[in-house]
Amino acid sequence: MLIKYLGHAAFLIRNVEGIRIITDPYSPTQGIHYKPIDENADIVTVSHEHWDHNAVDLVGGNPVVIRKEGERSVRGITITGIPTFHDKEGGKERGENTVFVFDIDGLRLCHLGDLGHKLNKEQISLIGRVDICLIPVGGYFTIDVKEAKEVIESLNPKVVIPMHFKTSSLDFPIAGVEDFLKGTERVKRLGSSEYEIEKDKSPLEREVIVLKPAKSS
Repeated sequence: MLIKYLGHAAFLIRNVEGIRIITDPYSPTQGIHYKPIDENADIVTVSHEHWDHNAVDLVGGNPVVIRKEGERSVRGITITGIPTFHDKEGGKERGENTVFVFDIDGLRLCHLGDLGHKLNKEQISLIGRVDICLIPVGGYFTIDVKEAKEVIESLNPKVVIPMHFKTSSLDFPIAGVEDFLKGTERVKRLGSSEYEIEKDKSPLEREVIVLKPAKSS
């Protein structure tokens, strides 16, 4: 599996058969200065209907778009959406958020979208085993650093990839990734936007993989 960090909460994920998934495509407006997403995809997932996560029309390739909870199989990939919220008030402040779990190449990848609260037991059970967790760490609009680390402990993934953090291409009032990395063990800064992983070569202990946004301006 190839995981390419495009920027913000957008990733390009490609399986061994070349099926391409893009998560939460952003629109490069209103404080987002990442370059436009000029990628094709077979599948696009949208965690919630905010412009920085739902710019489906900017993705090429006529993809299948998945926006809600439930389980479905697309191009041989099982995708499960679990309902959560964008805030700590049951959605009253920022609405709903869908966590997506992908079964890809024998691994389970979880994209938490703009999760705004810690997960309850039912949500943890519905998410199930997680090998790779893509998690927001910037706070303000999402869980903060402390909550993100608690969510990681509750899901117990082998690989953690932080997202939705402050960069020079983003004007949002959120924290940078360094706040999350303080006190964190086994951090790998790859110096690139791409990370490859195979089922038989997964780390024995949890690793935090820091990727550079490919679309930085």
